[in-house]
Amino acid sequence: MASSDTDSTRKLSNELSDEIRKTSRNDDDAIATRRSVYDDPEIARLYWPKDDYENIHRFDPTARWTYREEQSLVRKIDWKVMAWAALSFSALNIDRGNLTQANTDNFLPDLNLSTNDFNWGNSIFRLAFLCAELPSQLVSKRVGPDRWIPMQMVLWSIITSCQFWLTGRTSFFVTRALLGYIFTRKNELPLRLALFWMSSNLCNIVSSFIAFGVLHMRGVLGQAGWRGLLTLVIGVATFFRMPPSPTQTRTWYRPKGWFTEREEIIIVNRVLRDDPTKGDMHNREGLSVKRIWTAICDYDLWPLYFIGLMFGIPNGPPATYLTLSLRNLGFGTFTTNLLTIPSTVLGIVTMFGITAISEVLNERTFVSMIEDLWTLPYTHPIQVGWCSRNAGAVASRTVNAFDYTTYRRGNLALIVICCFNIVVLYPGTKAYYIWRNRQRDRIWNAMSVEERKEYLETTKDMGNRRLDFRFAH
Repeated sequence: MASSDTDSTRKLSNELSDEIRKTSRNDDDAIATRRSVYDDPEIARLYWPKDDYENIHRFDPTARWTYREEQSLVRKIDWKVMAWAALSFSALNIDRGNLTQANTDNFLPDLNLSTNDFNWGNSIFRLAFLCAELPSQLVSKRVGPDRWIPMQMVLWSIITSCQFWLTGRTSFFVTRALLGYIFTRKNELPLRLALFWMSSNLCNIVSSFIAFGVLHMRGVLGQAGWRGLLTLVIGVATFFRMPPSPTQTRTWYRPKGWFTEREEIIIVNRVLRDDPTKGDMHNREGLSVKRIWTAICDYDLWPLYFIGLMFGIPNGPPATYLTLSLRNLGFGTFTTNLLTIPSTVLGIVTMFGITAISEVLNERTFVSMIEDLWTLPYTHPIQVGWCSRNAGAVASRTVNAFDYTTYRRGNLALIVICCFNIVVLYPGTKAYYIWRNRQRDRIWNAMSVEERKEYLETTKDMGNRRLDFRFAH
């Protein structure tokens, strides 16, 4: 019986390969199903999803679909999932970034704060943000992002609203620390990440116009114009909008769900064919201490962690202190807010362009380096596949009151960091991954077909520790 099943699966795999080869990508009705490990019956069992994988009931290695079906479904996913995720991310950025607009309306003098106090507030926020990132990710993995992210959004909004009652240095530091502890995650493919962060930039444009109106309220009810409330409604709505998985969109308030059974099969199988490891855990499974320690000890990712630490530093202080600098140049409150818009618009265009170039060239290291030459092309959609952003605290420490208002010392430090990134960090990272790939090529190419098969069946190596894994650079 087992032999019969194997022969049947092998025959289906061969038919699939032949059908794919006979069709053209330009034909929307051609088979879009990509070959994967599941097409080899002897290897497929090594990559089979876990029994408790939340989408296991839709997993079917024999499933096929056309480009027409796939394209229609991807558009549907983008609209149903990506659009709301972008809106939610934008709402969070309004909450945690409205301090920039507040600075145009005499925020520091109102609270008797100095530039150093403002600097310390930013540092406290980023430090708390960094300390909360890992615990928050662990909670999200255990309870599910569909529950945890909306909770964070509501908490962000409540804490931001508490800034209405800021009275001085202590209350400012406390709220910045609390904001830092409420964290949301980011992820997915580079071009969609570019669109994701473009939504944040569009939000910055909208918030500048909002600030233009809100800051006219200075003096209303005896309060300064920078005190206000935002985004609680979006956080509450996200509780009802964000599903646990593509096969769990049906609820009492959404009885028909978002996808048909056929669409769910396509979603699940196209994802697992692309990356079988996504079936290793279910969406309510927490991470063990052993897994966390294994991730920390993965020295092959350390260069990316260092890039994640360094790449955003040069851009951080100029962005944080832009409105203060414009005010120091003599621009008024409302003009200053409007003057932040052009750089944001250019940032949107260059960010999408630089990400597209990276994908077309299949090059990350040297393309990401462009941000150190010209700050507008925001490379974070490229970087996020390498390392989570965590350089904010260091960035805010490169400016102090002694530099006021020319910031010569801080600017010199930023130039030095840019030079280090260009000359040492990025080329060194690329060289390291080229060397590691060549090491594995030598070992893998020296193995016979039988030895490779035995390795795949018996190895305990996981992820990027496997000999058949190659690092991107």
